[in-house]
Amino acid sequence: MSKEIAKLSYEEARDELQKVVTELEQQNVSLEASMALWERGEALAKLCEEFLSGARKKLEQAQQERTAK
Repeated sequence: MSKEIAKLSYEEARDELQKVVTELEQQNVSLEASMALWERGEALAKLCEEFLSGARKKLEQAQQERTAK
């Protein structure tokens, strides 16, 4: 993952991923550009998943703490 992508917030990464998907769906780009977009989309999706995974863990911890009381 590039440093540029790693600096994005969840919302920024999600919005950019939506743009990448839209560009790929329009099929108005060369094969080389499509591959670059795909790779960027993969990195953006991974970052979004990391954010969501972290949020899930925080929720699970909060539920466990609440149950333990």
